[in-house]
Amino acid sequence: MKTVQILFILFASILNASSSLIVYNSNMGLVHEEKKLTLKKGATQIVYEGVARSIESDSVNVVLPKGVKLFSQQYRYDKLTQAKLLKKTLGKDVFVKGKRVTLLAYSAKEALVKTASNEIMSVQTKDIVFESIPSSLLSKPSLVWNILTHKDVNANMQLDYIMKNISWKSNYILNLDENEADLSGWISINNHTGKAFHQIALSVLAGDVNRVNTKRVPQMRYMKAVMADSPMVREEAHEGYHFYKIPFKVNLANNEKTAIKFLHKEGIEIKREYRLRAINPHYLQGEVSSNVAQFVHLKGLDIPLPKGTVRAYSKLHGSSVFVGESAIWHTPKGRDMQLKLGKNFDTTVKQILLKRNDDKYRFRVSVQYTLQNASDTQKEIQLLVPFNTREDSVVETKEKYTLTQGNLLRFLVHVPANTSKEFTVYYESKK
Repeated sequence: MKTVQILFILFASILNASSSLIVYNSNMGLVHEEKKLTLKKGATQIVYEGVARSIESDSVNVVLPKGVKLFSQQYRYDKLTQAKLLKKTLGKDVFVKGKRVTLLAYSAKEALVKTASNEIMSVQTKDIVFESIPSSLLSKPSLVWNILTHKDVNANMQLDYIMKNISWKSNYILNLDENEADLSGWISINNHTGKAFHQIALSVLAGDVNRVNTKRVPQMRYMKAVMADSPMVREEAHEGYHFYKIPFKVNLANNEKTAIKFLHKEGIEIKREYRLRAINPHYLQGEVSSNVAQFVHLKGLDIPLPKGTVRAYSKLHGSSVFVGESAIWHTPKGRDMQLKLGKNFDTTVKQILLKRNDDKYRFRVSVQYTLQNASDTQKEIQLLVPFNTREDSVVETKEKYTLTQGNLLRFLVHVPANTSKEFTVYYESKK
């Protein structure tokens, strides 16, 4: 006689969730969850519902209580369709026009049902109303573990997994005054994982974590923005990155953008700078006139700044005026920042080729520079000229200069209000 072994598939009771989320600025997030697990003795299937649709299933790290033997893991997600519901409820009760009937058979458009008086009827499948979603149909993205336990278990389990389609970035608002500025920083999180997070402990990590064959997934537009002001965000260095912990629980809806204030600094010392990178004199032809770029130089802060976009505003007659924006890279604490605002309307530099006398072996060029300041305030203009400064190179001019970055001649020229200043430079170098 053959012995038939019947395996009962039990669904575990998972209660009392405690979860946290770390969002990276590389289109990924790390979910950590701790939950109380109640299991009966025997072969059991744990169904863990509600993980993110964008989960990287190979990244799952589950720690089950001692005595629980894990055999296999699956990621399952049964997208709800009428065909799946009909299949799962075959032979069970459904409703047609308010009457309870039993589903006997079905096709794409029609179904056979049996009434309470044992009448067989043909009905349209679109008229069938289902009482509930069958428990065996996983309508939410789920992890399924097949396990064995030799005794009843009532203990905690831990779960970590990586998901894609969530990212964060920093946005900064710089309010300019004459010689100082106020800086506010916001953490903006875009969640397109297919999962909403409720009352989660949130942190973000600034830095570039190495990943293998990672492709950025285009993100959908967010539905709305929710802002929270938090001047108490804590920052600390960790493993060569910077970690920002939000000091309160956060709700992150799917397809939503959330902004959290993490920085506010007042009275930062600034300096206005005006700069133009000139054309290499070897390639200058004729005459070229260019507007000078204007920058704001910020003294280094006592905290590190994650990469992001800085938008600058200033006041005019009591109203704010947007005056430019600039991208910054991850900036360690204490490091000064140079923020480009745009081109200055009133300052120009004219470069004129006066003479070229090249031969087969050497470049010989004379260039005239005219710096014009049409504003009502004095300007200090940096003129940076790329030039190959070998030992046998020649630079002749009455204007003072310094060498910077190895191959740039730096002229720092003071131009009074509503005037211009002119000087000539002779360049000679080997071809």
